[in-house]
Amino acid sequence: MRPALDSHVHLWDRTTDPQPWIDPATMPAIDRDFLPGDLERMLKATGMGAAVVVQSSNSAAETRRLLGHRTPGIAGVVGWIDLTADPAGQLDELDAVAPGRLVGIRHLVHLDPDPAWLARPAVEAGLARLGERGLGFDLVLRWWQLPLAASLAGARADVGFVVDHLGGVAEADDAQVWAGNLRDLARRPNTWAKVSGLAGLVTDDPDGVRRAMDAALEFFGPRRLMYGSDWPVAELGVGAVRWRETVDTLVAELSPAERAAILSETGAAFYRLGR
Repeated sequence: MRPALDSHVHLWDRTTDPQPWIDPATMPAIDRDFLPGDLERMLKATGMGAAVVVQSSNSAAETRRLLGHRTPGIAGVVGWIDLTADPAGQLDELDAVAPGRLVGIRHLVHLDPDPAWLARPAVEAGLARLGERGLGFDLVLRWWQLPLAASLAGARADVGFVVDHLGGVAEADDAQVWAGNLRDLARRPNTWAKVSGLAGLVTDDPDGVRRAMDAALEFFGPRRLMYGSDWPVAELGVGAVRWRETVDTLVAELSPAERAAILSETGAAFYRLGR
């Protein structure tokens, strides 16, 4: 069995990569730098063997810096490129920085000034280059953008898509609409989902966490679901340790093979770790 994999963590050093979205008044728990040493301690505390580090800004420079980390606990990096401008050339440059370390690409769709960014023809064309390289695309979006993601996944069957944070369920105004949209996305066989970004709901809406997990299991099945802590953002909720304990409880009735899929196998296969 593979070591447990946290498929979604972040690192940032704000001297080089500012995080203007962090509000010191309301987010004191993460109003500091989070470096590889901090990640190693979190992984040990949560019993995870390694993690996939995911970009926090639409910045090629940040991606290069993340690729430069050689901490054993970092299994790979989901970085950023401009999908609309020579993606093949940008991927070549990043591969030269750290061969094999880039395991996926993400764009901050939920923060893009264009709410229909996913529908741009140039984005679809750029995603084709990811498919040629065997790289997946992380979908971080608002719950009401899920239909755009479903259309894109249907158009680009050659690309693997993983929706972060169960498609923004923690912020959904209408749980039924969210569930319908996520179900429609999951009908595309080239889609996966991360059980992440829900640490804030554990105390605010524990029943909602269970409903979200049950829906994810129904729509995707355990072999298309992967565990993610969303650390250090999880510290704004119950924290990474308690989130791991919560997920253990949520999957307790699954078979050992199904639990292994969520906690290690699915993420490792999607990101082609150890290839």
